[in-house]
Amino acid sequence: MLSNGSRISLHMRESNYHQNLGLGFSTSKIFQLSSFMMRPLSVAVIGENYIQRLQQRLVFSSSLQSKSSGELPLLSGCFSQQEDEREPPVEGLCPLAGGIVALGKFDALHIGHRELAIQASKAGAPYMLSFVGMAEVFGWEPRTPIVAKCDRKRVLSSWAPYCGGVAPVEYQIEFSNVRHLTPQQFVEKLSKDFGVNGVVAGENYRFGYKAAGDASELVRLCGEYGMDAYIINSVMDKNQDSRVIDSKDLKERGQVSSTRVRHALAIGDVKYVSELLGRRHRVILMVNDWEELLTSNSNKHRVSVLKSCSLNLLPKEGFYENCILLYGDLNAVRCRIFIDSTYIHLEMDEVGLSGFDNSQGLQLLGIEFGEF
Repeated sequence: MLSNGSRISLHMRESNYHQNLGLGFSTSKIFQLSSFMMRPLSVAVIGENYIQRLQQRLVFSSSLQSKSSGELPLLSGCFSQQEDEREPPVEGLCPLAGGIVALGKFDALHIGHRELAIQASKAGAPYMLSFVGMAEVFGWEPRTPIVAKCDRKRVLSSWAPYCGGVAPVEYQIEFSNVRHLTPQQFVEKLSKDFGVNGVVAGENYRFGYKAAGDASELVRLCGEYGMDAYIINSVMDKNQDSRVIDSKDLKERGQVSSTRVRHALAIGDVKYVSELLGRRHRVILMVNDWEELLTSNSNKHRVSVLKSCSLNLLPKEGFYENCILLYGDLNAVRCRIFIDSTYIHLEMDEVGLSGFDNSQGLQLLGIEFGEF
């Protein structure tokens, strides 16, 4: 049984990670932006609950292409499918049976989470086990997700090369069903109800009612129930001063975290976001009306989309170069993005959305920010 894992060696380019990409426009850039034909995407009014139901049904599937070959990533078509795997019926066989589960919240699916998946894959079939419904239970304010729900499988699939060719599978438990379990009861549930062979957790992982259990107790309890336990070191963020996040956060010890990703997006530092995620940050837009989507002038294509169409967290308002627009199965277009208080404005060279089939109604667009 492993008691400690290896830290990830981060190979990051030297740069000013505190640079705010949303500030410092030159006069010429402001003029160029003001010359955009800001024709907003006409979007039919859709009830909030209806959008949420559609978001739950849409499953986004694609694979990142090799960056060394210069190829652009692709956005595959979406299709309806049942919601992500949740707890099975009492008499059903749990999909986790015989697998190794990584434990955590996995909001951002960042490089620290990927390290957990890597360790799980070394010991067996890798699963990412997390909880849903915590905000409702604790009365927290709802937060826009960092990764769109329909894009999570695509991200996990991109981890397959790190995990012995096997993409981790996400599995979620309703938090209300386990919140009162003691640390021992929780481990017992993993063993007897879910039938897992082992668990992987970070050194700061807490579990059980009121977070009473820590990593050392997880190892002890797993041993009692015949399961392996793998505790790995936190992946440290060596390129940012921990004080820029929140010095009052007792969990903040300079490790890569979802909080750091949110902070970097809030200040518009999309390059730093890419470093934390191990990939470009992809924003998914769900649009319903393609009338007047495309405008063109001097071989340039300009599009404006309402920010409310976004299914996940956008960077700070500002100007972003070297972005990628993804639509359909085989279309990836380099673009520049300007985000204001209401719209996301896209400017594309040479190739735009002119070949897009607008007869299919509700569709998704992807925009990738940052460098990788």
